[in-house]
Amino acid sequence: MEQTSGMLRGTLCAPASSFLSRVESRQANIAVIGLGYVGLPLVLGFHAAGFSVIGIDVDADKIAALAEGRSYFRHISSHRIAPLNRERFKPTTDFSALAQADAILICVPTPLTKHLEPDMSFVISTVKSTAPFVHKGQLVVLESTTYPGTTREIVEPILVKSSGLRVNEDFFVAFSPEREDPGNARFEVSTIPKIVGAAVPEGLAMASALYKELGTRVVTVSSPDTAEAVKLTENIFRAVNIAMVNELKLIYDAMGIDIWEVIDAAATKPFGFMPFYPGPGLGGHCIPIDPFYLTWKAREFGMTTRFVELAGQINRNMPIHVVSRLAEALSSRHQRALNGARILLLGIAYKKNVDDTRESPSLVLIELIESRGAKVDYHDPFIPIIPVTREHAVLSGRRSVPLTADELARYDAVVIVTDHDDVDYSLIAKHARLVLDTRNACRRAGLFTSNIVKA
Repeated sequence: MEQTSGMLRGTLCAPASSFLSRVESRQANIAVIGLGYVGLPLVLGFHAAGFSVIGIDVDADKIAALAEGRSYFRHISSHRIAPLNRERFKPTTDFSALAQADAILICVPTPLTKHLEPDMSFVISTVKSTAPFVHKGQLVVLESTTYPGTTREIVEPILVKSSGLRVNEDFFVAFSPEREDPGNARFEVSTIPKIVGAAVPEGLAMASALYKELGTRVVTVSSPDTAEAVKLTENIFRAVNIAMVNELKLIYDAMGIDIWEVIDAAATKPFGFMPFYPGPGLGGHCIPIDPFYLTWKAREFGMTTRFVELAGQINRNMPIHVVSRLAEALSSRHQRALNGARILLLGIAYKKNVDDTRESPSLVLIELIESRGAKVDYHDPFIPIIPVTREHAVLSGRRSVPLTADELARYDAVVIVTDHDDVDYSLIAKHARLVLDTRNACRRAGLFTSNIVKA
């Protein structure tokens, strides 16, 4: 279902109608909370569309960078930040700036706890900080990926309790899931269709009109819960299919069959097949995490998500398989134990051509390999220093080593974990004693030397 702002204009209440007028005349002030991989592109999109934008983040370093016209992401150049008109853009750590906003878009992390349950602390603290500045006629949109019911059960009650206003009468709430794909130059906020769900027609019309100004197609659904479920379904689809090919990789490898060759051939079928590719484990803030949000919520209804949980188990076990394959290859080819070996990991980012380490399987691999007595270094052209992470804080501060012939010769094996384009794979194949390729990067580069082993 698609909707334009004019469809319900005649039946809307005064606050909603006034909001639509301000949006259409570009007089609306847009506030984005959380200036990360989701929030910053929204800031750029709405600013480019002619709106005044308030950017809020608790990270003072990000605010300082934006104030100086600098980007803190590799895939978003400073050339895109520098032109931000200071008269129409205000980066700040001060939530009181929200009092001037007509629309507030919340884009904060939703990680998992150690027990694979939703960690809603960022959403809750952000909404609590937002609530004192909510006013009549305002629209609040949650974009953070979460379980169905979050908008109704967490966001709305906090805003109502603190503001004293009536939700979906005085102010309005909607959910619109982020669909960013960092590093993918083919898609940006203006070309990715926007899902919008709200509890009342006014909220739906307001959110639809707002996102339409980005120049993208707006697809409306019947409720915030449905919109939340859409995002989970998209990510579960990927997680389950990746788990399937990861399992097939193990089976076909035992049979002497190359899984990548199988997938490439199967992908020639013009219908009924969509290629997914195996790897060393899942990374990023979405695919490894979001399926467990549904698993957790399903328990409330007495349901189990066996298929989803099995996929998660398979994907989480892939780093263990890589380490086993590494130990086997060292032993069979060089009569070398993993204990005491020197290993170079190629890539710390969770996927190629980005500087994002969130949930990266490389971090898990470093700890697993070193727990077996090996010494691990890494090379990543996008990540010179490993940043602080919640689960792997002990690794923070490690620095990328140069990728040279002399450096490669120092290691017993090179493990390709992230297949960045800006890497000389022929150099690796020529000078590394052993190459364990988890991404099929060498074959794609036309390299078939005897020291290359797939994993």
